[in-house]
Amino acid sequence: MAIDHRPAADVGTLDSTPEPTIGQLVASASRDMSTLVRKEIELAKLEVGTGLKYTGKGAGMFAGAAFFGLFGLGFLLTALAWGLVALGLASWLAFLIVALLLFVIAAILARVGKKALGQAKPMPEQAIASAQQTIETIKDAL
Repeated sequence: MAIDHRPAADVGTLDSTPEPTIGQLVASASRDMSTLVRKEIELAKLEVGTGLKYTGKGAGMFAGAAFFGLFGLGFLLTALAWGLVALGLASWLAFLIVALLLFVIAAILARVGKKALGQAKPMPEQAIASAQQTIETIKDAL
């Protein structure tokens, strides 16, 4: 029985797959980055699209509610003014009181609306955070 006196490196390894070349690694990294960027863009589109869909639906419902509410409010305010006339006020004074009340309500609603618009976040925050995390991971890897 012959004994093999060659060094262990010469005997061969069990894993016969060759190491990838630098060119192959760069090509693989490029493909992965391209896929990652496409997925980030898809996530941003999905996030924005979903938000816009619900925003549009909600805006349509509010528009319908405002349409019918406006007619109801008109009748209610007319009834209020004629009610003040029935209590003994002059017609012009009763309608002036109702008009001033409407201006006060309009000012309050405008202020609340401005505050709500200031808090709106139309940016796709989840997609931006994910992209920033990806960039940081790549920087750390390099």
